[in-house]
Amino acid sequence: MAIRYPNGKKYQPNTPASSNAQKKTVSYGKRGMSLEQDLNDTNTYYLTHGLAVIHKKPTPVQIVGVDYPKRSSAKIKEAYFKTPSTTDYNGVYQGKYIDFEAKETKNTSSFPLSNFHQHQLTHMESVLKQGGIVFVIIAFQTLGEVYFMPFECFQPFWQRMLDGGRKSVTHQELKHVADQIPYGLNPRLDYLQIIKKHYF
Repeated sequence: MAIRYPNGKKYQPNTPASSNAQKKTVSYGKRGMSLEQDLNDTNTYYLTHGLAVIHKKPTPVQIVGVDYPKRSSAKIKEAYFKTPSTTDYNGVYQGKYIDFEAKETKNTSSFPLSNFHQHQLTHMESVLKQGGIVFVIIAFQTLGEVYFMPFECFQPFWQRMLDGGRKSVTHQELKHVADQIPYGLNPRLDYLQIIKKHYF
């Protein structure tokens, strides 16, 4: 039986152009997402709902060369970091100063400590001494897992490396001292729930 639409055209089912055509699998889960984007979306949610004020710090750079192809546009040709950056994010939550670093890895069995730098550890130690809430967020991209680790738990792994020990934190070690942040819709990565658990 032929089915006709109101416009008079006959229904034609889609048929593959060729039997040899490759089938494409399209995944829409976490499309285009990165840890930074997930955290920025989360922080925007916190801000618009009056829960916390947390922002990504801009990287301090000094621009030394600019190309002006036309008056309406400019292109930076050369720039240098002014000073070593500290941590990625900071802000305020319920009267407490928040400071944290966020890193991701494609490794599945361990997280390389080379992703951190000594000046970042020094900065986090200083914030901790002043009574701030300091932590690291680590994402295993391939596993689709994100973890919240208080700085007090992260610091011993860094010291172990300085003392000549392993230069990474194994996935199993991390699971014992960190809380997994489940993915959600809004907010995307609700790390405030874990802050409440540890600090309030």
